[in-house]
Amino acid sequence: MALDRTTKGVLLGFAAFGVFSCSDACVKLIGAQLPPYESAFFGAVFGLTILPFLLRKGDHWIDIVSTTNLPLWLVRFLAFPMAVVGSVTAFTHLSMAEAFVLMFLQPAYITVMSVFFLKEQVGFRRWSAVAIGFLGVLIVLRPGFRPLSIGHLGALFAGLGGAVSVVAFRAAGGKEKNVSLFGAGILGGVIVCGLLTFPSFTLPSADQWAKLAGYGLLAAIANVLTMWAARQAPAAYIGPTQYSQMVWAILLGYVLFGDGVDLPMVAGIVLIVASGLLTLIRENVRGTPLPPSVAGDRHVAAALVPEPGK
Repeated sequence: MALDRTTKGVLLGFAAFGVFSCSDACVKLIGAQLPPYESAFFGAVFGLTILPFLLRKGDHWIDIVSTTNLPLWLVRFLAFPMAVVGSVTAFTHLSMAEAFVLMFLQPAYITVMSVFFLKEQVGFRRWSAVAIGFLGVLIVLRPGFRPLSIGHLGALFAGLGGAVSVVAFRAAGGKEKNVSLFGAGILGGVIVCGLLTFPSFTLPSADQWAKLAGYGLLAAIANVLTMWAARQAPAAYIGPTQYSQMVWAILLGYVLFGDGVDLPMVAGIVLIVASGLLTLIRENVRGTPLPPSVAGDRHVAAALVPEPGK
């Protein structure tokens, strides 16, 4: 029996976030063998492979650096390396599940930023979702009861960088070309992380090259899958599929790294996922669904593709 377009889109969304999780596992396998900004640099270089998929009829390669709003282009240029270095740092020092659950706070960041920078009106339900998300983070972190590391800071910066990018997308208001919006972030990752890498560059070994290629290319493939998903179904249906990454995080974390999940972390996961889903629901009701963007702002491709029929 043939699947309808929405079902195909949702299945593609699940596939995309499964591939993203495998990409994250690759960078975690590298661990501290390379500086996080070097891994981020090579990930961005491999991520350049997605740019041809963003070119539409009438677009040109020069459009990657052309813009109608230079400040917003620069925001994307700087936010992407911030997010991706944060995510690499998080996966290096934390279990996959803990890294993901902290980065899943991104929708809460977006809500808060939208109030201050986009002057959006936020009601009681969305503020409640934000409060639930931050409560979940406190349960996961348990400050004062367990040591915190640079990985926790990296995860929070990853979510914050991704949120900045999404707010920049919204502020652009559809006036910017897809290849310019997305290209700004990729170029930022290549140039900023490249400059940070240059003084202490370490040539990767053959094994590290393979993992870096898996990290960057799998992320690029996953972005293409999210674009295909967005052509089949509204973003409101695709957005929640990002939370399937938690299942992958627990599974891959256990199989590859021997990670476990304790009861307080499960409680925090439930609260933070609930916060994100409530925000997605409210955004859909308001007619501005959140683009699936998590874990270092690599999941924004669906936001760049018009919903079916638009």
